[in-house]
Amino acid sequence: MAVKTNNIYGKILVSDNTIERFVSHVAGDCYGIVAFVPSSFWDRIVGFFRFRTYVAGVKVRTEGDRIFINLAVKVKYGVSIKAVVDALKTSIKYRVEKFTGMIVDTMNVKVMGVER
Repeated sequence: MAVKTNNIYGKILVSDNTIERFVSHVAGDCYGIVAFVPSSFWDRIVGFFRFRTYVAGVKVRTEGDRIFINLAVKVKYGVSIKAVVDALKTSIKYRVEKFTGMIVDTMNVKVMGVER
């Protein structure tokens, strides 16, 4: 699906894939995030066959003007996981809401591992 809104200039449509790519760029800027990883075996298979449109570890679902985000990440060794995840959530929520003009309803972060 996609998020839709109207303004005085016309209709605006932002696809889920565009939001996924934006989220991956925003999260890449956050300190302590090492990588995105597929959260399940099925995601690995899908990632194998979907070359350019798939963003590993990021899933976005939209309903109306609400955005639901699921992330699967690896964090840097030696940092506070809670602090990194809280900063990640805050940063993504703020920047996605500014980018789309929609509301981030739910954001789930699954820490899949720790790397040096």
